[in-house]
Amino acid sequence: MKPDTISVESQCRILDAAIRAPNGGNTQRWHFLAVDDAGLKSKFAELYASCREREYADIAAGRLGAAPHEDAARRAESLARIKKSGDYFTDHFNDIPLLLFVFAVDDHGGANIYPAIWSCLLAARAEGIGGVPTTVLRYEADRVCELLGVPREDGWRMISMLAFGYPLGRWGVAANRRPVHEVSSRNHWGRSFGARVPEPLWPSDEHRCAIELPSH
Repeated sequence: MKPDTISVESQCRILDAAIRAPNGGNTQRWHFLAVDDAGLKSKFAELYASCREREYADIAAGRLGAAPHEDAARRAESLARIKKSGDYFTDHFNDIPLLLFVFAVDDHGGANIYPAIWSCLLAARAEGIGGVPTTVLRYEADRVCELLGVPREDGWRMISMLAFGYPLGRWGVAANRRPVHEVSSRNHWGRSFGARVPEPLWPSDEHRCAIELPSH
């Protein structure tokens, strides 16, 4: 991400999209805490690096869930790419222009807050801003809450941290995904979904890939 400042106007549009998201009973049990203070970001950079080491130790020890659709070689290749990207993110943490900490109360497994988080990310994209959610800081959630003055006695819990910034690289659709027909079924587990999607369907407005439907 570029270190360029994200305007308050863009931040307002991003958060306004978040609060329009559906949530159970319209109870709106969420709070979004924006962090752009250099001193605070420096403290979170140290905390993030420490937490990331703990997460990779858990991965190495098999304490985190494995990917059910990937063989070992493909998973190792995928993790290597993720780690390289994560290393860059960690090394340049202080340069991230905006951190957005997301909190919720009694969230039923994320059903209320994750639509809001995704709305944040989509609204950021519309602003030309890149965004990435991370839960790495869960290892030090109490310390995060302490640094930010979160009233934990009221039931507030950190769900995620979102990092926002203008991207250095080019935009692109995520291509390293198993296709729809390999991870989907219809009417019964393991039965054919009824269509094949051999390539991403969203590469650009100029070129659309075909969906392969069975002939009858």
